[in-house]
Amino acid sequence: MLNEEVLVRSQAVVARVVAGETLIVPIRAKVGDLASIYSFNSTGSLIWKLLESPRTVAQLATAVAQAYEVEPAQAERDVTSFVNEMKSVGLVEVPASVAMAGD
Repeated sequence: MLNEEVLVRSQAVVARVVAGETLIVPIRAKVGDLASIYSFNSTGSLIWKLLESPRTVAQLATAVAQAYEVEPAQAERDVTSFVNEMKSVGLVEVPASVAMAGD
């Protein structure tokens, strides 16, 4: 289940905070892919910061619900959608140690 899946930032990206927004640049063949720059608002930036260490979607949703005073169910839906999008473009991944332990 995705809520229990542990995720972490991809190592194939470079991130910087500029003017309060987090900018993410994927690295492909040792070069920044400037055609694929991602920009996160404050909520996305919070999730990105939390993913410095492995977290589940449920843990991320709890943090978002507390930080922004939203209903836990709404936070979970929004975080799940955001994380799925980040996974689809390779910004987050399942840590290798966790993936191997689950095999």
